[in-house]
Amino acid sequence: MATRNGSITDQAAAALGEAVKSVSDAAGAAIEAVSDAVPEATPLAPSLDTTALGNSLKDASESLEASFPETAKLLNGPTGIAGTAEWKAVAQAASQQKAKHLRDQLEDAERCASLRVEAEGVLMDFARQKVDQETMSRLVALARKANVEGKRDAMFRGDVINETEKRSVFHAALRAPKGAAPMVANGEDQVKFVNGVLDKIEDFCGRVRSGKWVGATGKKLTTVLAIGIGGSYLGPEFLYEALRADATCKKAAEGRTLKFIANVDPVDFARQVDGVDASSTLVVVVSKSFTTAETIMNAKTVKNWLTSSIKANATDVVRQHVAAVSTQMQLTKDFGIAPENVFAFGDYVGGRFSVHSPVGVLPLALQYGMAPLREFLSGAHAMDLHFKTTPLEKNLPVLLGLLGLYNSTFLGYNCKAILPYAQALLRFAAHIQQLDMESNGKRVAMDGSTLSFEAGEICFGEPGTNGQHSFYQLMHQGRIVPAEFIGFKKSQAPVTLAGNALFDSCVESRIRLRSLGPNGLKLERETTHALV
Repeated sequence: MATRNGSITDQAAAALGEAVKSVSDAAGAAIEAVSDAVPEATPLAPSLDTTALGNSLKDASESLEASFPETAKLLNGPTGIAGTAEWKAVAQAASQQKAKHLRDQLEDAERCASLRVEAEGVLMDFARQKVDQETMSRLVALARKANVEGKRDAMFRGDVINETEKRSVFHAALRAPKGAAPMVANGEDQVKFVNGVLDKIEDFCGRVRSGKWVGATGKKLTTVLAIGIGGSYLGPEFLYEALRADATCKKAAEGRTLKFIANVDPVDFARQVDGVDASSTLVVVVSKSFTTAETIMNAKTVKNWLTSSIKANATDVVRQHVAAVSTQMQLTKDFGIAPENVFAFGDYVGGRFSVHSPVGVLPLALQYGMAPLREFLSGAHAMDLHFKTTPLEKNLPVLLGLLGLYNSTFLGYNCKAILPYAQALLRFAAHIQQLDMESNGKRVAMDGSTLSFEAGEICFGEPGTNGQHSFYQLMHQGRIVPAEFIGFKKSQAPVTLAGNALFDSCVESRIRLRSLGPNGLKLERETTHALV
Protein backbone atom coordinates (compact mmCIF):
# COMPACT_ATOMS: atom_id res chain seq x y z
CA MET A 1 0.00 0.00 0.00
CA ALA A 2 1.23 3.51 -0.78
CA THR A 3 0.26 7.03 0.02
CA ARG A 4 1.02 10.31 -1.77
CA ASN A 5 3.86 10.71 0.67
CA GLY A 6 5.42 7.33 -0.09
CA SER A 7 4.97 3.79 1.19
CA ILE A 8 3.62 2.95 4.58
CA THR A 9 4.92 0.00 6.56
CA ASP A 10 3.44 -3.46 6.21
CA GLN A 11 2.64 -3.30 9.91
CA ALA A 12 0.66 -0.11 9.46
CA ALA A 13 -1.11 -1.57 6.44
CA ALA A 14 -2.05 -4.67 8.40
CA ALA A 15 -3.24 -2.57 11.32
CA LEU A 16 -5.33 -0.44 9.01
CA GLY A 17 -6.83 -3.57 7.52
CA GLU A 18 -7.78 -4.85 10.96
CA ALA A 19 -9.31 -1.50 11.83
CA VAL A 20 -11.35 -1.46 8.65
CA LYS A 21 -12.45 -5.03 9.37
CA SER A 22 -13.62 -3.89 12.82
CA VAL A 23 -15.73 -1.17 11.22
CA SER A 24 -17.10 -3.69 8.75
CA ASP A 25 -17.94 -6.15 11.54
CA ALA A 26 -19.67 -3.38 13.47
CA ALA A 27 -21.71 -2.43 10.43
CA GLY A 28 -22.64 -6.09 9.93
CA ALA A 29 -23.72 -6.36 13.54
CA ALA A 30 -25.80 -3.21 13.15
CA ILE A 31 -27.53 -4.57 10.09
CA GLU A 32 -28.31 -7.85 11.86
CA ALA A 33 -29.63 -5.96 14.88
CA VAL A 34 -31.91 -3.83 12.71
CA SER A 35 -33.05 -6.93 10.81
CA ASP A 36 -33.95 -8.75 14.01
CA ALA A 37 -35.63 -5.70 15.49
CA VAL A 38 -37.63 -4.76 12.39
CA PRO A 39 -39.75 -7.64 11.20
CA GLU A 40 -41.00 -7.30 7.65
CA ALA A 41 -43.87 -4.79 7.28
CA THR A 42 -43.88 -3.83 10.98
CA PRO A 43 -42.81 -0.63 12.72
CA LEU A 44 -39.40 -0.41 14.32
CA ALA A 45 -39.47 -2.67 17.36
CA PRO A 46 -38.33 -1.34 20.74
CA SER A 47 -36.00 -4.31 21.15
CA LEU A 48 -33.18 -2.65 19.15
CA ASP A 49 -30.27 -2.14 21.55
CA THR A 50 -29.01 1.22 20.33
CA THR A 51 -26.59 1.53 23.23
CA ALA A 52 -24.86 -1.68 22.28
CA LEU A 53 -24.79 -0.61 18.65
CA GLY A 54 -23.25 2.74 19.56
CA ASN A 55 -20.62 1.09 21.74
CA SER A 56 -19.78 -1.32 18.93
CA LEU A 57 -19.24 1.53 16.47
CA LYS A 58 -17.27 3.47 19.10
CA ASP A 59 -14.98 0.49 19.65
CA ALA A 60 -14.41 0.20 15.92
CA SER A 61 -13.56 3.87 15.68
CA GLU A 62 -11.11 3.64 18.56
CA SER A 63 -9.55 0.57 16.94
CA LEU A 64 -9.05 2.51 13.73
CA GLU A 65 -7.49 5.43 15.60
CA ALA A 66 -5.15 3.21 17.62
CA SER A 67 -4.19 1.01 14.68
CA PHE A 68 -3.38 3.85 12.29
CA PRO A 69 -1.70 6.70 14.20
CA GLU A 70 -1.63 8.98 11.15
CA THR A 71 -5.44 9.02 11.17
CA ALA A 72 -5.48 10.00 14.83
CA LYS A 73 -3.02 12.79 14.13
CA LEU A 74 -5.20 14.19 11.37
CA LEU A 75 -8.25 14.10 13.62
CA ASN A 76 -6.60 15.76 16.58
CA GLY A 77 -6.69 19.37 15.47
CA PRO A 78 -4.32 21.64 13.49
CA THR A 79 -1.08 20.20 12.21
CA GLY A 80 1.64 21.57 9.97
CA ILE A 81 1.64 25.29 9.29
CA ALA A 82 -1.63 25.79 11.19
CA GLY A 83 0.03 24.62 14.37
CA THR A 84 2.83 27.17 14.30
CA ALA A 85 3.27 30.24 16.45
CA GLU A 86 3.25 32.39 13.30
CA TRP A 87 -0.19 31.08 12.32
CA LYS A 88 -1.53 31.75 15.80
CA ALA A 89 -0.08 35.27 15.71
CA VAL A 90 -1.99 36.03 12.51
CA ALA A 91 -5.16 34.56 14.01
CA GLN A 92 -4.73 36.84 17.02
CA ALA A 93 -4.23 39.86 14.76
CA ALA A 94 -7.36 38.95 12.79
CA SER A 95 -9.36 38.78 16.00
CA GLN A 96 -8.13 42.22 17.00
CA GLN A 97 -8.88 43.65 13.56
CA LYS A 98 -12.44 42.39 13.69
CA ALA A 99 -13.01 44.59 16.72
CA LYS A 100 -11.83 47.70 14.86
CA HIS A 101 -13.89 49.76 12.45
CA LEU A 102 -12.32 50.38 9.11
CA ARG A 103 -13.70 53.92 9.17
CA ASP A 104 -11.45 54.74 12.10
CA GLN A 105 -8.40 53.06 10.60
CA LEU A 106 -8.74 55.13 7.44
CA GLU A 107 -8.16 58.24 9.55
CA ASP A 108 -4.62 57.00 10.25
CA ALA A 109 -2.56 58.60 7.47
CA GLU A 110 0.61 56.73 8.39
CA ARG A 111 -1.20 53.39 8.24
CA CYS A 112 -2.77 54.17 4.87
CA ALA A 113 0.54 55.30 3.38
CA SER A 114 2.22 52.08 4.52
CA LEU A 115 -0.40 49.94 2.81
CA ARG A 116 0.49 51.01 -0.72
CA VAL A 117 2.99 49.24 -2.95
CA GLU A 118 3.93 50.08 -6.53
CA ALA A 119 5.86 48.03 -9.08
CA GLU A 120 5.98 47.71 -12.87
CA GLY A 121 3.40 50.46 -13.33
CA VAL A 122 0.91 48.82 -10.98
CA LEU A 123 -0.18 50.60 -7.80
CA MET A 124 -1.70 48.33 -5.17
CA ASP A 125 -3.59 50.18 -2.44
CA PHE A 126 -4.82 47.83 0.26
CA ALA A 127 -5.57 50.38 2.98
CA ARG A 128 -9.20 49.26 2.93
CA GLN A 129 -8.31 45.74 3.93
CA LYS A 130 -8.80 44.98 7.63
CA VAL A 131 -5.07 45.03 8.34
CA ASP A 132 -2.45 47.34 9.76
CA GLN A 133 1.34 47.36 9.66
CA GLU A 134 1.57 44.79 12.46
CA THR A 135 -0.90 42.44 10.77
CA MET A 136 1.07 42.58 7.53
CA SER A 137 4.31 41.89 9.41
CA ARG A 138 2.73 38.81 10.92
CA LEU A 139 1.45 37.64 7.55
CA VAL A 140 4.92 38.02 6.05
CA ALA A 141 6.39 36.11 9.00
CA LEU A 142 3.89 33.33 8.31
CA ALA A 143 4.96 33.26 4.66
CA ARG A 144 8.57 32.89 5.70
CA LYS A 145 7.64 30.14 8.15
CA ALA A 146 5.94 28.35 5.26
CA ASN A 147 9.17 28.77 3.26
CA VAL A 148 7.48 30.73 0.48
CA GLU A 149 10.82 32.19 -0.59
CA GLY A 150 12.47 28.78 -0.75
CA LYS A 151 9.59 27.31 -2.72
CA ARG A 152 9.62 30.28 -5.08
CA ASP A 153 13.34 29.83 -5.69
CA ALA A 154 12.84 26.10 -6.27
CA MET A 155 10.20 26.89 -8.87
CA PHE A 156 12.51 29.26 -10.73
CA ARG A 157 15.30 26.66 -10.64
CA GLY A 158 13.05 24.15 -12.34
CA ASP A 159 13.01 21.79 -9.36
CA VAL A 160 10.35 19.09 -9.37
CA ILE A 161 7.81 20.74 -7.05
CA ASN A 162 4.70 19.25 -8.66
CA GLU A 163 4.83 16.17 -6.45
CA THR A 164 1.69 14.58 -7.85
CA GLU A 165 2.92 14.45 -11.45
CA LYS A 166 6.64 14.59 -10.61
CA ARG A 167 7.23 17.64 -12.81
CA SER A 168 8.69 21.11 -12.68
CA VAL A 169 6.36 24.10 -12.47
CA PHE A 170 8.18 26.20 -15.01
CA HIS A 171 5.69 28.51 -16.69
CA ALA A 172 8.08 31.39 -15.96
CA ALA A 173 10.25 29.93 -18.74
CA LEU A 174 7.46 30.75 -21.21
CA ARG A 175 8.11 34.47 -20.67
CA ALA A 176 11.91 34.45 -20.59
CA PRO A 177 13.39 36.40 -23.55
CA LYS A 178 16.15 35.27 -25.84
CA GLY A 179 19.50 35.58 -24.16
CA ALA A 180 18.12 35.06 -20.66
CA ALA A 181 19.98 32.72 -18.33
CA PRO A 182 19.27 29.05 -19.06
CA MET A 183 16.24 27.55 -17.31
CA VAL A 184 16.72 23.80 -17.39
CA ALA A 185 13.91 21.26 -17.12
CA ASN A 186 13.73 17.73 -18.52
CA GLY A 187 17.43 18.03 -19.32
CA GLU A 188 16.92 20.90 -21.78
CA ASP A 189 17.27 24.67 -21.64
CA GLN A 190 13.65 25.77 -21.82
CA VAL A 191 14.54 29.37 -22.70
CA LYS A 192 16.07 28.17 -25.94
CA PHE A 193 13.24 25.69 -26.58
CA VAL A 194 10.45 28.18 -25.86
CA ASN A 195 11.92 30.92 -28.02
CA GLY A 196 12.43 28.45 -30.84
CA VAL A 197 8.72 27.63 -30.74
CA LEU A 198 7.84 31.35 -30.62
CA ASP A 199 9.91 31.93 -33.75
CA LYS A 200 8.11 29.03 -35.43
CA ILE A 201 4.74 30.55 -34.46
CA GLU A 202 5.78 33.94 -35.80
CA ASP A 203 6.78 32.40 -39.13
CA PHE A 204 3.55 30.41 -39.46
CA CYS A 205 1.30 33.29 -38.45
CA GLY A 206 3.12 35.61 -40.82
CA ARG A 207 2.50 33.24 -43.72
CA VAL A 208 -1.18 32.79 -42.83
CA ARG A 209 -1.80 36.51 -42.33
CA SER A 210 0.01 37.46 -45.57
CA GLY A 211 -1.75 34.81 -47.64
CA LYS A 212 1.34 32.71 -48.33
CA TRP A 213 -0.33 29.81 -46.52
CA VAL A 214 -3.81 29.36 -47.98
CA GLY A 215 -6.71 26.95 -47.74
CA ALA A 216 -7.28 23.88 -49.88
CA THR A 217 -9.13 25.96 -52.52
CA GLY A 218 -6.52 28.72 -52.57
CA LYS A 219 -8.47 31.16 -50.40
CA LYS A 220 -6.76 33.29 -47.76
CA LEU A 221 -7.48 32.04 -44.25
CA THR A 222 -9.05 34.98 -42.42
CA THR A 223 -11.15 33.22 -39.75
CA VAL A 224 -9.63 31.21 -36.91
CA LEU A 225 -11.58 28.74 -34.79
CA ALA A 226 -9.67 27.94 -31.60
CA ILE A 227 -10.85 24.71 -29.98
CA GLY A 228 -9.97 24.09 -26.34
CA ILE A 229 -11.41 24.00 -22.85
CA GLY A 230 -10.41 25.14 -19.37
CA GLY A 231 -7.10 27.00 -19.52
CA SER A 232 -6.91 26.33 -23.24
CA TYR A 233 -9.93 28.59 -23.63
CA LEU A 234 -10.35 30.93 -20.63
CA GLY A 235 -6.88 32.49 -20.76
CA PRO A 236 -6.77 33.05 -24.53
CA GLU A 237 -10.32 34.42 -24.64
CA PHE A 238 -9.58 36.82 -21.77
CA LEU A 239 -6.50 38.13 -23.60
CA TYR A 240 -8.31 38.32 -26.92
CA GLU A 241 -10.96 40.57 -25.38
CA ALA A 242 -8.36 42.60 -23.50
CA LEU A 243 -6.56 43.50 -26.74
CA ARG A 244 -9.55 44.05 -29.02
CA ALA A 245 -9.90 47.79 -28.32
CA ASP A 246 -6.18 48.52 -28.31
CA ALA A 247 -5.51 50.76 -31.29
CA THR A 248 -2.53 48.79 -32.58
CA CYS A 249 -4.25 45.43 -32.19
CA LYS A 250 -7.48 46.70 -33.69
CA LYS A 251 -5.63 47.79 -36.82
CA ALA A 252 -3.70 44.52 -37.03
CA ALA A 253 -6.93 42.52 -36.81
CA GLU A 254 -8.71 44.31 -39.66
CA GLY A 255 -10.35 41.75 -41.94
CA ARG A 256 -9.73 38.92 -39.49
CA THR A 257 -11.99 36.99 -37.07
CA LEU A 258 -11.11 34.83 -34.05
CA LYS A 259 -13.71 32.58 -32.43
CA PHE A 260 -13.52 30.03 -29.62
CA ILE A 261 -15.26 26.68 -29.28
CA ALA A 262 -15.10 25.20 -25.76
CA ASN A 263 -18.42 23.70 -24.73
CA VAL A 264 -19.10 20.17 -25.91
CA ASP A 265 -22.75 21.17 -26.29
CA PRO A 266 -23.18 21.20 -30.11
CA VAL A 267 -24.97 24.53 -29.80
CA ASP A 268 -21.57 26.13 -29.16
CA PHE A 269 -20.24 24.72 -32.43
CA ALA A 270 -23.38 25.74 -34.33
CA ARG A 271 -23.21 29.30 -33.04
CA GLN A 272 -19.53 29.76 -33.86
CA VAL A 273 -19.67 28.43 -37.43
CA ASP A 274 -22.94 30.15 -38.29
CA GLY A 275 -22.28 32.27 -41.37
CA VAL A 276 -18.60 31.25 -41.51
CA ASP A 277 -16.97 30.25 -44.81
CA ALA A 278 -15.17 26.96 -44.19
CA SER A 279 -12.86 27.52 -47.16
CA SER A 280 -11.35 30.60 -45.47
CA THR A 281 -11.18 29.10 -41.98
CA LEU A 282 -8.15 27.84 -40.05
CA VAL A 283 -8.80 25.60 -37.04
CA VAL A 284 -6.43 25.50 -34.05
CA VAL A 285 -6.93 22.45 -31.83
CA VAL A 286 -5.48 23.02 -28.37
CA SER A 287 -4.90 19.93 -26.24
CA LYS A 288 -1.64 19.04 -24.55
CA SER A 289 -2.53 15.34 -24.43
CA PHE A 290 -4.70 15.46 -27.56
CA THR A 291 -7.11 13.23 -25.67
CA THR A 292 -9.21 15.80 -23.78
CA ALA A 293 -12.71 14.41 -24.37
CA GLU A 294 -14.57 17.67 -25.00
CA THR A 295 -11.84 19.15 -27.17
CA ILE A 296 -11.38 16.07 -29.34
CA MET A 297 -15.14 15.69 -29.83
CA ASN A 298 -15.36 19.31 -30.96
CA ALA A 299 -12.29 18.86 -33.15
CA LYS A 300 -13.89 15.87 -34.90
CA THR A 301 -17.10 17.84 -35.36
CA VAL A 302 -15.23 20.75 -36.94
CA LYS A 303 -13.15 18.39 -39.06
CA ASN A 304 -16.33 16.85 -40.48
CA TRP A 305 -17.68 20.36 -41.14
CA LEU A 306 -14.51 21.32 -43.02
CA THR A 307 -14.29 18.18 -45.16
CA SER A 308 -18.00 18.23 -46.03
CA SER A 309 -18.08 21.95 -46.80
CA ILE A 310 -14.89 22.35 -48.85
CA LYS A 311 -14.79 20.91 -52.33
CA ALA A 312 -11.32 19.36 -52.16
CA ASN A 313 -9.48 16.21 -51.15
CA ALA A 314 -10.18 15.54 -47.44
CA THR A 315 -6.50 14.97 -46.66
CA ASP A 316 -5.57 18.30 -48.24
CA VAL A 317 -8.38 20.05 -46.37
CA VAL A 318 -7.14 18.90 -42.96
CA ARG A 319 -3.53 19.64 -43.86
CA GLN A 320 -4.26 23.20 -44.99
CA HIS A 321 -6.99 24.10 -42.53
CA VAL A 322 -5.95 22.55 -39.19
CA ALA A 323 -3.07 23.33 -36.82
CA ALA A 324 -2.56 22.14 -33.27
CA VAL A 325 -0.99 23.02 -29.96
CA SER A 326 -0.01 19.73 -28.37
CA THR A 327 2.84 17.58 -27.10
CA GLN A 328 1.53 14.42 -28.79
CA MET A 329 2.98 14.41 -32.30
CA GLN A 330 1.77 10.94 -33.23
CA LEU A 331 -1.83 11.64 -32.25
CA THR A 332 -1.89 14.93 -34.15
CA LYS A 333 -0.40 13.16 -37.18
CA ASP A 334 -3.08 10.47 -36.95
CA PHE A 335 -5.67 13.25 -37.00
CA GLY A 336 -4.19 14.43 -40.30
CA ILE A 337 -2.39 17.56 -39.08
CA ALA A 338 0.91 18.37 -40.76
CA PRO A 339 3.79 17.94 -38.25
CA GLU A 340 5.17 21.38 -39.13
CA ASN A 341 1.84 22.89 -38.02
CA VAL A 342 1.97 21.42 -34.51
CA PHE A 343 3.35 23.71 -31.81
CA ALA A 344 4.64 22.08 -28.64
CA PHE A 345 5.22 23.20 -25.07
CA GLY A 346 6.68 21.57 -22.00
CA ASP A 347 4.84 19.19 -19.69
CA TYR A 348 5.65 21.62 -16.88
CA VAL A 349 2.89 24.01 -18.04
CA GLY A 350 -0.47 23.51 -16.34
CA GLY A 351 -3.52 24.48 -18.37
CA ARG A 352 -4.47 27.39 -16.12
CA PHE A 353 -1.00 28.91 -16.64
CA SER A 354 -0.84 28.29 -20.38
CA VAL A 355 -1.95 31.63 -21.85
CA HIS A 356 1.74 32.55 -22.23
CA SER A 357 2.45 29.31 -24.10
CA PRO A 358 1.49 28.45 -27.69
CA VAL A 359 -1.99 27.80 -26.23
CA GLY A 360 -2.53 31.55 -26.11
CA VAL A 361 0.17 32.89 -28.39
CA LEU A 362 -0.75 30.96 -31.55
CA PRO A 363 -4.43 31.93 -31.95
CA LEU A 364 -3.82 35.48 -30.74
CA ALA A 365 -0.81 36.02 -33.02
CA LEU A 366 -2.94 34.84 -35.92
CA GLN A 367 -5.41 37.59 -35.00
CA TYR A 368 -3.15 40.44 -33.92
CA GLY A 369 0.30 39.57 -35.26
CA MET A 370 3.26 38.59 -33.13
CA ALA A 371 4.38 42.02 -31.92
CA PRO A 372 1.63 42.55 -29.29
CA LEU A 373 2.17 39.02 -27.99
CA ARG A 374 5.89 39.58 -27.53
CA GLU A 375 5.06 42.77 -25.63
CA PHE A 376 2.63 40.79 -23.47
CA LEU A 377 5.31 38.18 -22.72
CA SER A 378 7.79 40.92 -21.90
CA GLY A 379 5.44 42.44 -19.35
CA ALA A 380 4.83 39.05 -17.76
CA HIS A 381 8.59 38.45 -17.58
CA ALA A 382 9.04 41.79 -15.81
CA MET A 383 6.52 40.68 -13.18
CA ASP A 384 8.33 37.33 -12.91
CA LEU A 385 11.52 39.20 -12.05
CA HIS A 386 9.64 41.33 -9.53
CA PHE A 387 8.20 38.22 -7.88
CA LYS A 388 11.59 36.49 -7.92
CA THR A 389 13.73 39.30 -6.49
CA THR A 390 11.55 41.62 -4.42
CA PRO A 391 11.33 41.18 -0.63
CA LEU A 392 8.04 39.72 0.47
CA GLU A 393 7.02 42.97 2.17
CA LYS A 394 6.86 44.76 -1.21
CA ASN A 395 6.10 41.81 -3.47
CA LEU A 396 2.78 42.32 -5.28
CA PRO A 397 1.90 38.67 -6.01
CA VAL A 398 2.89 37.63 -2.49
CA LEU A 399 0.88 40.42 -0.87
CA LEU A 400 -2.22 39.57 -2.91
CA GLY A 401 -1.83 35.93 -1.95
CA LEU A 402 -1.38 36.71 1.74
CA LEU A 403 -4.41 38.99 1.79
CA GLY A 404 -6.46 36.29 0.12
CA LEU A 405 -5.39 33.77 2.76
CA TYR A 406 -6.05 36.29 5.53
CA ASN A 407 -9.53 37.21 4.33
CA SER A 408 -10.77 33.71 3.62
CA THR A 409 -9.07 31.60 6.28
CA PHE A 410 -8.61 33.99 9.20
CA LEU A 411 -11.47 36.47 8.80
CA GLY A 412 -13.89 33.97 7.30
CA TYR A 413 -14.73 36.02 4.21
CA ASN A 414 -15.03 33.18 1.71
CA CYS A 415 -15.72 35.24 -1.41
CA LYS A 416 -13.66 37.72 -3.40
CA ALA A 417 -15.12 40.07 -6.00
CA ILE A 418 -12.90 41.03 -8.94
CA LEU A 419 -14.15 44.33 -10.30
CA PRO A 420 -12.25 45.70 -13.28
CA TYR A 421 -13.45 49.13 -14.32
CA ALA A 422 -12.48 48.37 -17.88
CA GLN A 423 -14.72 46.59 -20.38
CA ALA A 424 -11.62 45.14 -22.02
CA LEU A 425 -11.28 42.90 -18.96
CA LEU A 426 -14.79 41.48 -19.22
CA ARG A 427 -13.41 37.89 -19.20
CA PHE A 428 -10.71 38.53 -16.61
CA ALA A 429 -12.77 37.27 -13.66
CA ALA A 430 -13.53 34.00 -15.46
CA HIS A 431 -9.82 33.52 -16.16
CA ILE A 432 -8.91 34.24 -12.53
CA GLN A 433 -11.63 31.87 -11.32
CA GLN A 434 -9.76 28.98 -12.89
CA LEU A 435 -6.31 30.31 -12.16
CA ASP A 436 -7.07 30.80 -8.46
CA MET A 437 -9.78 28.30 -7.61
CA GLU A 438 -8.28 25.36 -9.50
CA SER A 439 -4.90 26.07 -7.94
CA ASN A 440 -6.14 26.60 -4.39
CA GLY A 441 -9.22 24.38 -4.48
CA LYS A 442 -7.63 21.72 -2.32
CA ARG A 443 -8.55 19.95 0.92
CA VAL A 444 -5.17 18.28 1.45
CA ALA A 445 -1.60 19.40 1.95
CA MET A 446 1.29 18.50 -0.36
CA ASP A 447 1.86 15.27 1.56
CA GLY A 448 -1.75 14.21 1.18
CA SER A 449 -2.76 14.96 4.77
CA THR A 450 -6.13 16.60 5.32
CA LEU A 451 -5.99 20.33 5.98
CA SER A 452 -7.34 21.50 9.32
CA PHE A 453 -8.61 24.72 7.72
CA GLU A 454 -10.42 25.78 4.58
CA ALA A 455 -8.24 26.91 1.70
CA GLY A 456 -9.00 29.19 -1.21
CA GLU A 457 -11.47 31.92 -2.04
CA ILE A 458 -14.61 31.84 -4.16
CA CYS A 459 -13.84 34.28 -6.95
CA PHE A 460 -16.47 36.06 -9.01
CA GLY A 461 -16.72 39.36 -10.79
CA GLU A 462 -17.89 41.55 -13.60
CA PRO A 463 -16.73 44.81 -15.17
CA GLY A 464 -17.46 47.59 -12.71
CA THR A 465 -20.45 49.53 -13.98
CA ASN A 466 -22.24 46.31 -14.97
CA GLY A 467 -21.63 44.87 -11.51
CA GLN A 468 -22.94 48.05 -9.89
CA HIS A 469 -26.34 47.28 -11.40
CA SER A 470 -26.13 43.64 -10.36
CA PHE A 471 -24.55 42.14 -7.26
CA TYR A 472 -23.20 45.30 -5.60
CA GLN A 473 -26.55 45.65 -3.87
CA LEU A 474 -25.86 42.59 -1.74
CA MET A 475 -22.33 43.81 -1.00
CA HIS A 476 -23.74 47.13 0.22
CA GLN A 477 -26.26 45.54 2.58
CA GLY A 478 -23.93 44.12 5.20
CA ARG A 479 -22.57 41.04 3.46
CA ILE A 480 -18.81 41.55 3.69
CA VAL A 481 -17.13 40.65 0.42
CA PRO A 482 -13.48 41.67 -0.05
CA ALA A 483 -13.20 43.26 -3.48
CA GLU A 484 -10.40 44.13 -5.86
CA PHE A 485 -11.19 47.29 -7.81
CA ILE A 486 -9.02 47.50 -10.92
CA GLY A 487 -8.71 50.86 -12.61
CA PHE A 488 -6.62 52.38 -15.40
CA LYS A 489 -5.35 55.93 -15.81
CA LYS A 490 -5.67 55.79 -19.59
CA SER A 491 -8.53 54.23 -21.50
CA GLN A 492 -8.04 52.24 -24.71
CA ALA A 493 -10.93 54.23 -26.19
CA PRO A 494 -11.27 57.59 -24.39
CA VAL A 495 -14.45 59.58 -24.87
CA THR A 496 -14.91 63.33 -24.45
CA LEU A 497 -18.24 65.05 -24.08
CA ALA A 498 -18.75 68.83 -24.11
CA GLY A 499 -15.01 69.35 -23.83
CA ASN A 500 -14.57 67.25 -20.69
CA ALA A 501 -13.06 63.79 -20.61
CA LEU A 502 -15.27 61.29 -18.83
CA PHE A 503 -14.04 60.16 -15.44
CA ASP A 504 -12.98 56.58 -15.09
CA SER A 505 -16.07 54.87 -13.68
CA CYS A 506 -14.17 53.45 -10.72
CA VAL A 507 -13.15 56.94 -9.57
CA GLU A 508 -16.55 58.36 -10.51
CA SER A 509 -18.28 55.81 -8.26
CA ARG A 510 -16.24 56.95 -5.28
CA ILE A 511 -16.94 60.61 -6.08
CA ARG A 512 -20.66 59.88 -6.16
CA LEU A 513 -20.46 58.21 -2.76
CA ARG A 514 -18.70 61.23 -1.31
CA SER A 515 -21.29 63.55 -2.83
CA LEU A 516 -23.91 61.93 -0.61
CA GLY A 517 -22.36 63.61 2.41
CA PRO A 518 -21.57 61.82 5.69
CA ASN A 519 -23.57 58.69 4.78
CA GLY A 520 -21.84 58.31 1.43
CA LEU A 521 -18.41 58.90 2.95
CA LYS A 522 -19.20 56.31 5.59
CA LEU A 523 -20.18 53.78 2.93
CA GLU A 524 -17.01 54.41 0.96
CA ARG A 525 -14.87 53.95 4.04
CA GLU A 526 -16.64 50.79 5.12
CA THR A 527 -16.20 49.05 1.79
CA THR A 528 -13.48 46.44 2.21
CA HIS A 529 -11.36 46.23 -0.92
CA ALA A 530 -7.96 46.30 -2.49
CA LEU A 531 -7.50 48.87 -5.22
CA VAL A 532 -5.01 47.59 -7.76
